[in-house]
Amino acid sequence: MGSDAQFRSLLADLSTRFSGGSPEHVDGEVDRALSQVVEFLGTDRSSLLQILPGDGALAISHSWAKPDVTAAAVATRITGVFRWYHERLRAGETLRFDRLPEELPIDALAERAYVTQLPMLSHLAVPLMVGGRWVCALLTATAKTYRTWTDEDVERIRIIGQVLANAVYRSKIECELRDTLSEVRRLQERLEAENQYLRGAIEEEPGFEEIVGKSRAIRETLALVAQVAPAPTTVLLLGETGTGKELLAHAIHARSERSARPLIKVNCAALPASLIESELFGHEKGAFTGASSAKAGRFELADGGTLFLDEIGEIPAEIQVKLLRVLQDGEFERVGAVRSRKVDVRIVAATNRDLETAMAKGEFRADLYYRLSAFPIRLPPLRDRREDIPILVWELIHRGQAELDRRIERVPDGAMQALMRYSWPGNIRELGNVIERAMILSPSSTLQLDASFMGRAARVEPAERLDEVERAHFVRVLERCQWRISGAGNAAAALGMRPSTLRSRLKKLGVERPAAPSSG
Repeated sequence: MGSDAQFRSLLADLSTRFSGGSPEHVDGEVDRALSQVVEFLGTDRSSLLQILPGDGALAISHSWAKPDVTAAAVATRITGVFRWYHERLRAGETLRFDRLPEELPIDALAERAYVTQLPMLSHLAVPLMVGGRWVCALLTATAKTYRTWTDEDVERIRIIGQVLANAVYRSKIECELRDTLSEVRRLQERLEAENQYLRGAIEEEPGFEEIVGKSRAIRETLALVAQVAPAPTTVLLLGETGTGKELLAHAIHARSERSARPLIKVNCAALPASLIESELFGHEKGAFTGASSAKAGRFELADGGTLFLDEIGEIPAEIQVKLLRVLQDGEFERVGAVRSRKVDVRIVAATNRDLETAMAKGEFRADLYYRLSAFPIRLPPLRDRREDIPILVWELIHRGQAELDRRIERVPDGAMQALMRYSWPGNIRELGNVIERAMILSPSSTLQLDASFMGRAARVEPAERLDEVERAHFVRVLERCQWRISGAGNAAAALGMRPSTLRSRLKKLGVERPAAPSSG
């Protein structure tokens, strides 16, 4: 065993090495210190044992032994094995064994088997306290000869152990603080990116916030939305331009368990092929010319929320492969990155293209299509829900009056008939533009449609399908009769039908009386 001068020298060396050292070097320095403990005390092995909080388990975090001696195996958790030994260390009791296994209690069966197997002849364990709690213990043992432990041995092990314990736990706190600060910075960057995206998204918000209409076609569509919204299922919205696919995506997200997180939108058709990968998956600093800083992609922004991929049919083939991987595994790499990132994102995709035809032509991957089309919803074009046009017209008027400084109180029957008769190739988006232009051109409280639109509406080819002709005729007669089906001047009499027969036909065709416009 070393002298007092050697002990003071060892202690000074340990204090110097562990004061102000970086956390990355602590593990190596602890192993080195354990080898010095063995050399100074003339023992064969030494270990640092962690007393874990909560469930009372222990862990051997560091261990060193002479080359011809078996070292104690490093273990992340030891629970319920050496109960007698563990309970005494957790109580802060110093354990001295000069002759093992004889000095162990008869009922310490696991401990007896362990010291015989290693082997271990003499053993000293000194528990150490940091922050008012027993957090670890410094152990040393002999494997070839017996050793009697003195009070001086115990005190020296305690002093050395306290240096190691303080260093290990200071390192642990510094690492936890670094991890916390890193997580805070990551969350701040994500929040800033989300806020930047959402500020732009607010400006691009659709013209009206709710899906308006009471026709059978729109009710059936909304019933599907109500069914799929709470589920994590990928949704594919199909329909012509202007039918309200983005509104439906908002409705799905708002009714899902992810509504507290953002709905992130990507218009795949509006992004150049060279930028879409970076927009979707993000990029690292220096990944390409102009990438002066790292940037999170839309998938990262949507983590925990919903990603709306509008015009999904326009995504280039090389990006389709990466998109498929995210859908399958939830993993992707930023452009220029070497490590994968994992996200939890629900996909709502939309397209006005026939993806099955594109798939047959080799323009769209079949495996991606089948992933996206887990729950397809087809939005009806406006021409298939003409009975909703009066409701939509008044809704658009009410929403636009304040912004346009207009007070529209009346839509002439001829104007409404023209709106009902028109085929609306641009659907609700086109209707909104027509109504906005009409409101601007209307000098009084009566809506005045643009003459060019009236000309287009007059040139519309009549419907050829029998049900469309019948529906349009019934609606015209009902409007002329103010939707009376019985009584004086009723529509049934004008059509030469019984009221019950007319009601049956109207139900079959999905014709319902529009809601009366509010006066506000």
